[in-house]
Amino acid sequence: MQLSFVSLALALLFSSFTSNAFTFERIDKNNSMLLVVDHQLGLFQLVRDFGPDEYRNNILAHAAAGKVFNLPTILTTSAETGPNGPLPREILEMHPNAPYIKRQGEVNAWDNADFRAAVKATGKKQVIMAGIVTDVCTTFLALSLVQEGYTVFANADASGTFSAQVAANANDRMRAAGVNVVSQFAVTTDLMRDWRDTPGALELLPYYDTYLTQYGFVARAHAFAVANGTIQPGESV
Repeated sequence: MQLSFVSLALALLFSSFTSNAFTFERIDKNNSMLLVVDHQLGLFQLVRDFGPDEYRNNILAHAAAGKVFNLPTILTTSAETGPNGPLPREILEMHPNAPYIKRQGEVNAWDNADFRAAVKATGKKQVIMAGIVTDVCTTFLALSLVQEGYTVFANADASGTFSAQVAANANDRMRAAGVNVVSQFAVTTDLMRDWRDTPGALELLPYYDTYLTQYGFVARAHAFAVANGTIQPGESV
């Protein structure tokens, strides 16, 4: 009898461990949408956790990923006729046919019926998103989407706010709710999965050359070495 009780206890303990096992949900290019949330010219000036040149590059990279992977892309702004301002023209030119939801007053984009309808119309269940500011535009929407059953990947490189501390607090809040806070490189490489795929090296290396200088220059150096280079004394390992 005692042995049976011990066996039952061990079985229950094992069951609790297995039921809490981590599942790695990959970003699926066939089940993902991309949201550009309030990357507005006026709000851009509030961002202090990135330098302006770096942040401009990051928000353009976020929008451009939608083009590379042919993701359904939705643009939205909050009260753009006021001090928040419009989206950068570069983003509008990238996505001339994307739904563009100009919210009149709602702070949380999910509170806008047209925006909700556009998200649901994609038929996708994974959301890649970024916005200004991280603690409001990104966080409020990300939490709402999780509550609605979506898997959310918040692009930390393209979400900016008043300070690094404010960003860290917002990212902690999102992670606690199940939001995946990730980098632009993580988003694009997980979407790609394999350099031999399409989109793969042919599409991603030019993208990285434009938006991720470190990797772009690695590829340039490799191309030059293959075409023209020789191994210098002491270089080989």
